[in-house]
Amino acid sequence: ISYKLITRSGDEQDFANMVRRCNNVGIRIYVDVILNHMAADHKAPYGTAGSTADTSAKFFPAVPYGGVDFHPSCEITDWNNRYQVQNCELVGLKDLDQSKEWVRERLVEFLDHLVELGVAGFRVDAAKHMDAGDLNIIYNRVKDLNIDHGFPRNSRPFIYQEVIDHGHDVVSKFEYNKMGAVTEFSFSEEIGRAFRGQNQLKWLRNFGAAWGFLPSDSAFVFVDNHDNQRDGGAVLTYRTAKQYKMATAFALAYPYGITRIMSSFHFDDRDQPPPQTASGEIISPQFGEDGACNNGWI
Repeated sequence: ISYKLITRSGDEQDFANMVRRCNNVGIRIYVDVILNHMAADHKAPYGTAGSTADTSAKFFPAVPYGGVDFHPSCEITDWNNRYQVQNCELVGLKDLDQSKEWVRERLVEFLDHLVELGVAGFRVDAAKHMDAGDLNIIYNRVKDLNIDHGFPRNSRPFIYQEVIDHGHDVVSKFEYNKMGAVTEFSFSEEIGRAFRGQNQLKWLRNFGAAWGFLPSDSAFVFVDNHDNQRDGGAVLTYRTAKQYKMATAFALAYPYGITRIMSSFHFDDRDQPPPQTASGEIISPQFGEDGACNNGWI
């Protein structure tokens, strides 16, 4: 309900301190940003920074946004309808209109502030649900990376966009890969089938663009991510450790895409939160003598 950097993990000063310490030792931070929407209907929403909102009226004073900054309310009932996918409300979340100049300015302001704090780029959540042209305008307005954090002058933020497209979706991943990397979910699914023994490993000889995937330089690839590790199917997770390690080694060694390794936590329920105390404070990861994470972290 706001863009304030205050969560149960700390406030803006804590975040800025973490980013600087990470940059000082060559670790870059990429922020998961939500540009598509604001919170869904809630009787009396109260944010971690103390912000409030009237979600039914689409009034978010902490930004501020009002009703004119959103698309008209509608539900996505047909995933083959482009208008619905990009203009209606994803699971009830209030859908921002990125063609509005006020909205663009607020989003750029948010991204610029993160750049000033030293982040190296962004994961754009639900990019598929926003017009690629509108996103391109927003991206181009964002500042160059902060040279005070060791970035070369004129360096641009690294952007990777969440676009779920298996090659036949009404909104194509190829609409977005000219302005940033794009999540290649088909990589995750096919590597899972191969290392589960459902397909032959020798078929991976030309794995990549020849399979209808994105070009290598714009494909953001992974064995699993925080969403699909909870959805079952062919996707490999930490629960099948041997196959998961083999698939991860393959993904790192194979010359295709920009590879991300998943860091996660043990869960028994799809909606289970990360390890936390009884009062809701996140429990920090620790490491055993063998280098493995503990405290519930994977």
